[in-house]
Amino acid sequence: MHNSLTEHARCLYGDEYRPTPECGLEHREHYFIEELTFADADSILALLHELCPNLVDGHLPVRVRNLAYRLVLLQRPDEPALMREAAEHLWLHGPDWDDLAADLTERADALDTR
Repeated sequence: MHNSLTEHARCLYGDEYRPTPECGLEHREHYFIEELTFADADSILALLHELCPNLVDGHLPVRVRNLAYRLVLLQRPDEPALMREAAEHLWLHGPDWDDLAADLTERADALDTR
C-alpha cells in the first residue's frame, strides 16, 4: 500500500522532478483511479501541485488531471481560485474543453463579485 495518493501516482506515472520509487507493488491504473475517486480534496490538490507544479509540466495523463480537478471542484464548489486553476488546465489541453473552461472562469468571476 502506498502512503499517499501522490506516492501512488508517482509510482504509476513517474515524476518529472524526482525519481520513480521502487516499491514492489503491482501498479494498475484502475487501482489508482479508485483511490483518486474517493480521495479528499486536500490529497488530490497535493497530488496535482506536487506532480504538476507548473501549468505545462508533469507526467500525469490529461485524463487524470481533468478527473482530479473535477473531483476537487465537486468537493469545493465555491472556491474561485480553484475554478480558475482548473480552467487554466482545461484551456491548455483544449479545445475540446474550452466551453467548460470558460464556464468555470465565469462562475469564478461571479463568486468574486458576491
